Parts: sequence; C-alpha cells; structure tokens
Amino acid sequence: MAAEEQKETATLPKLTPFDNHPTPTSDVQHETEEILLEHLPSPDATAQSPYALNKSVHIQFLAKHLIKGLNARYISQDASQPWLLFWILQAFSCMGVVLDPDNCQRAIDKILACQHPAGGFSGGPGQAAHLLTTYASVCALAIIGRPGKGGGWEEIDRKAIYDFFLSVKQKDGSFLVAHHSEVDVRGIYCLLVVATLLDILTPELIAGTPEFIASCQTYEGGFSSSSFPSYDPHNPQKILEGSPRPALGEAHGGYTFCAVASWVLLQPYIKLLPPEAPKPSIDLKALLRWLVLMQGTESELGGFRGRTNKLVDGCYSWWCGGAFGLLEALGVGGLENAKSVSEEVIDQEEEALKGLKIGGGDWVDIDDELFNSKALQEYILLAGQAPDGGLRDKPPKAPDVYHTLYCLSGLSIAQHHVFPSTSKCKKLSEAWNPFNERKIDLGVSSEDKDLNASLRREAYAAILSWDEDIARASSYAHIVGGKDNRLNATHPITNLTMTHTEGIAKWAYGL
Repeated sequence: MAAEEQKETATLPKLTPFDNHPTPTSDVQHETEEILLEHLPSPDATAQSPYALNKSVHIQFLAKHLIKGLNARYISQDASQPWLLFWILQAFSCMGVVLDPDNCQRAIDKILACQHPAGGFSGGPGQAAHLLTTYASVCALAIIGRPGKGGGWEEIDRKAIYDFFLSVKQKDGSFLVAHHSEVDVRGIYCLLVVATLLDILTPELIAGTPEFIASCQTYEGGFSSSSFPSYDPHNPQKILEGSPRPALGEAHGGYTFCAVASWVLLQPYIKLLPPEAPKPSIDLKALLRWLVLMQGTESELGGFRGRTNKLVDGCYSWWCGGAFGLLEALGVGGLENAKSVSEEVIDQEEEALKGLKIGGGDWVDIDDELFNSKALQEYILLAGQAPDGGLRDKPPKAPDVYHTLYCLSGLSIAQHHVFPSTSKCKKLSEAWNPFNERKIDLGVSSEDKDLNASLRREAYAAILSWDEDIARASSYAHIVGGKDNRLNATHPITNLTMTHTEGIAKWAYGL
C-alpha cells in the first residue's frame, strides 16, 4: 500500500467492532458504514464544495414532481395524496421557494377535494377521513392558503373536523386514526396540531389523552405506537381504569417524536387541571438517554436511526433530531432554561469561572446542544443528497419527496435554535382578549365554559411562543457549508415555518 493510501485509510473512522457472532444485522451494518465512509470528502477537496446544499437541483426535483406529476413508484401512496403535496410544499418552504398563484390555487383545490363531507380530510377524493391526512391537508393549506373566498382557509369545515375527532375518540383518551381503524400516537399528534392551529381544542376532546400518551413510553425511554389496556376478566368488553398499560412494541423515532410533541401540546391542559387531580408524567431522563443513543457514530456520519440496532436513515434527522427541540419545552436543556436557573447558582458559576479569558473577556461555557448538530448536518449533506436532486434515506437508495422534506427539516433544526420563550408566552397570554369568542360553535357545555376559555388562551400562547435565538440566527458559524446552505427555521412542533404556523393560527383564533 502506498504511503498516501495508508495515511488516508488511517484517518477514516473505525467500523463498529464485531463481537465474534456475526449476524445478517451486523453484516448489513458494516456494509452500510463502508458505503457511508465512501462519501467522506477526500483530503484534497475544497473546504466548501463537499458540504454544499444543492438547492437548485432539489428545487427542480420537487417542481418536476409537483407540476409534471408523480411517477409510477408513488402508486402505493394513492391514499396519501395530501401528504405528497405537504412534503413537496414544505420542502419548498424550507428552501424559501414561493409557488406562483396558479400552482398555489391548483394545490388548494386539490386539498379541498379531499375534504370529507362528514368531517376531516381523506387520503384522496372519495376516500375515508383519516387523522394523518387531516394534518397533512391543514398544514398544506397553512403554506399555500389564505383568508377569503377561494383561499382555502374559509373553506375548512372546522366544526365537522371537531365532530370527526370526537367520533374517533376512545374511552381511555386515545383516538382511532380513522373509523374502524387502529389507535396510534401519530394520529393523536396530528389531531392535536390541527385542533390547536384551528382553535378547536377543548377539554372534552382531550380528557384522558395525557394519561394515554404517558402509557406509551417503553422501558427504553422512547415511545411506541400505543399501549395495551387491561380488561375486566369477568367482562372482556370493559377496560379497567387505573390498571397497568404495557407499551405496545418497541420505542421508535416517529412514534417518539409524535408522542413528545403531543405531550408538549397537552401541557396547557395539564396545567389547568385542578390541584387534586392526578397529574400524569413521563420519564424525561430515560427519554433523553434513548434519543442521544439514536444518533449514529462517526462511522455512520452522525445520522440518526429510528430504533435500537437499526440502520441510520435520513428521515430520522427530523423524527429524532427534531425531538430534541421539543425537550426544551419540557425543561430539558436550552438557553432559556439555563437563564431560569436561580441567580445564586449563576453567581456561583461565574465566580468559579473568573480568570478564564478568551479574547479578552470573561468566558462562560453554556452548551445547549443535546445532540451533535454539526455531525447531523454533515450526514445530510454528504450522504443524504442524491446527485440528480432530492434527498434520500442513505446511499445508494433513490430520493423521494418524503425523505426530501424530512432531511431538510432535520437540517433546519440542526442549523437553528428555536425555543419556547417564556416571556413571549406570557405577553401573548396577557394580550389575549377575554371577549375573543370562537367563530364557530363547537357545542361546548356551559359547565366547561371557563376551563375551555382558559385552554384556548393558553394553547394559543403556547403554540406561538416559540422564538428563534437571534444571536445564532445572525451568525453562520453553526451552519456547515456556510451561509448558502441556510434554510428557513422550522417550528419544532408543527414542522411548518414559523410564519406559516403563526399565519393560520392567528386567523383561526380571530386575531
């Protein structure tokens, strides 16, 4: 071996070691790592070019799918038509692309054609309403829609959506994703986002839901799709309240993101419960540990996997990487929480750090990152980009619109620090007009009127309290590849841009 080849080989990260018991899983793990390491830039490559986000080819990839139509490989997604539109539209939004009026209107008309007469949105015209496609439809309309006739927002039948949501609610606080379907935390997340954005969140709708979400946390710390109820042995149709509910299946990145985001969205309701009411809880320490362990090693280029002992996959850049942004709303990590530490503790830290100087000033090291955002960006830029446009799971797989969005969303999360500002939340809550009535009558009982009014105010303030760290936003130091790679900031809960989240929420709440 030549000296130059030996030097280059020596700098490569080591593969995951074998344990002398090779299996198909460990074999494919090594094969994947070897392929990923081939995408590391060569030592003589320029500093910028290997890490360039090829926006132009990705935009062309998306535009071709939107305007010319999807190819035959998407036939299996016939029941996910609003999702296909949402993935394309939000990927455009991440890159700062605005559709022309004609294509906007075509997309609005397509989404509205999926609105079910009995409430909610279906996967395609004439299909059954579904919680997941309702989220995709409303979020797509948040991007391209507008108030006024023909703009899509006024045509959303919010009362019918609310009725549909109630019709799929179960006694234990969970929800079927569709009539005669299964319970899934992804559906609960979709329901809560839509209910919060459209001002149709009520105590009646989500009673018991926090307890159900908490029951889905597994022994690993992540969340599964659902949990098993315990039934009365003398009456198999009766669920025993307060009995153990073991989680259904293993912890998974998609379920975990949806469960944690749901938990954050439920906080306004949980805080309004009476003091004597039992307060459900989740194990944040175990959750954090599981999420940290989902990030791949150096030989996996820092991508995220979705389950223990599985391969890294670009889409988990959002499902796992994005979950770290949610933790800040629960008091884990972040500058906002660091600032809320008692003054006494801060004074002690500053006293201990006196004398440590960098650049002539006092240095206080506050690291608010719970995952390696630089490594995640490198995975997406080096391994996630397909040469001819679009983003992918990993090489040599083909790109698709699903992975294109969630790789971009993960890249946005890694670039920006978007956090729940307690001061902004307080201002929004204080500025709330107590006479701001709903535009639609949901039939809320008079007994719940006061609690309902408080929940509206707190839910509105909470969803719009997320703010971007200006210091980080004004610097490109955290962006791998430089300023040309910068994406728009993504709301950690909705996976919409901050602007689109605020736009539809302010319209729905009459503000």
